[in-house]
Amino acid sequence: MAAISAKDVMKLREQTGAGMMDCKNALVEAEGDFDRAADILRERGIAKAAKRAGKIAAEGVVYALVEGKAGVLVEVNCESDFVANGDKFHEIADVVAKETLKHKPADVDALLACTMGEGTVASYVQQQTGVIGEKVSVRRFTVFETEGFVETYIHMGGTMGVMLDFDAAETDAAKELAHNLALHTAFTKPAYLTRDEVPAEVLEREKAIMLQEVLNEGKPAAIAEKIVLGKINKFYEENCLMEQKFVKDDKITVKQLIAQAAKEAGCPIAVKRFVFYVMGEGLEKKAEDLSEEVAKQVEAMKK
Repeated sequence: MAAISAKDVMKLREQTGAGMMDCKNALVEAEGDFDRAADILRERGIAKAAKRAGKIAAEGVVYALVEGKAGVLVEVNCESDFVANGDKFHEIADVVAKETLKHKPADVDALLACTMGEGTVASYVQQQTGVIGEKVSVRRFTVFETEGFVETYIHMGGTMGVMLDFDAAETDAAKELAHNLALHTAFTKPAYLTRDEVPAEVLEREKAIMLQEVLNEGKPAAIAEKIVLGKINKFYEENCLMEQKFVKDDKITVKQLIAQAAKEAGCPIAVKRFVFYVMGEGLEKKAEDLSEEVAKQVEAMKK
């Protein structure tokens, strides 16, 4: 078994909120398997499930663009927050978003290969790297084409972005509802649209963890099964957009809010899909020891 590093322990602690020794012991028991260690902590009631866990360390912006019946959410990265906050970098993100909507490629590699002027999107990105003096990279994007309308929300200049595919006539009331639901999504960060979208393997894993947690509390097996059913409903409420309590009125769910709006409008209204990006989620900056950095600068001066 590989040695358990302090970095692994700290990463598990950041994800689960459990104590250092609990994290270390869980990693040892799981023989270094990070996901299994997180499950062990949850089974013991020490940690709760982490939503979209990952250290947010990369710089850049999440950018949204809507043109007609299509919208795009894209993440473009750079090396420093100074560059990320500048107008020039936002211009680069805007160009990338426009090219993505124009070509609607299958993935980032396909996007970079798309023709742009006399070159490609890849050559444009490389040129901009030279202009701003930092590496520029397109990390990911999502394109929605709809019969209704696309609603987007960008938080704090690009630290997070949300995009909704709204199946409704684009009235003022529908736009206000869509905006409120985009804000709601940014706040609650649901993993799924409805409970039907939760994969069977995810559900079974949650049930197993919950059951073990309840049994560890000393509850009889027959009672434990009933408690798990209640916990699963709570899981749906926390992770499925339609099941969540609306952030502006916790007396109704998002599903009920939409049904109420549809009744008032006299026509169907639905959220068909959604996506949100947290800038830099899951990425880590390259970290160098300060003394090593100084040594490199000294060596560079000698040349």
